[in-house]
Amino acid sequence: MRNRLAGACWLLAAVSFLVANVVVGLAWDQPGFSWAEHNISDLGNVTCGVWDTSRPRPVCSPWHPAMNAVFVGTGLLLALGALLAHRALRPGPAAAVAVASTVAAGTGYVLAGLYPADVDENRHVLGALLVFALGNAALLAAALAGRSPLLRQLRTVSVVLGLLGLAGTVLFLARVDTGIGVGGMERVAVFPLFAWVTTAGLRLLPFRRTRPLS
Repeated sequence: MRNRLAGACWLLAAVSFLVANVVVGLAWDQPGFSWAEHNISDLGNVTCGVWDTSRPRPVCSPWHPAMNAVFVGTGLLLALGALLAHRALRPGPAAAVAVASTVAAGTGYVLAGLYPADVDENRHVLGALLVFALGNAALLAAALAGRSPLLRQLRTVSVVLGLLGLAGTVLFLARVDTGIGVGGMERVAVFPLFAWVTTAGLRLLPFRRTRPLS
């Protein structure tokens, strides 16, 4: 039951976050929302205007309350899923780091939702750093965990996604876009965690399990 709930939490977190990114972005009008130009956080800004003196861009998100609610809900689901899956991940140093880092990344999303960038930039940036740094650290730690059948099955996926997310984070913070825009690079930094929890969540559900995970 714990594994089933963990998988459901992680899948719901990934689906709701992706759907919100698309739907809330579609609500923008003059300016339209661009995944290449705009940050994910711009979807949650509560006021309209030109945002960010270092990379000025027009921001006006009509459905910002919905996006901020999804930020908070996503963070809670990520953290709850990690705590519920702890037994399936077979506690060990690397698995414990993976769980703790996922919980911390979830906390980052909660902070980002409670404190939009144009309301409390310092707390919002703290939340974003937790997402970038610890969300990807969770994947690399999962790749090093050897006691869990689940994590052994996902080792290659964990390495690839963790390195991709880490590279995206470094390039995003350095404002290097490699042709996909700085906003696009932020998605490279953020989305690997959701790809990982989707993969792990499906394996935690009964119809995908091929052996006991706890």
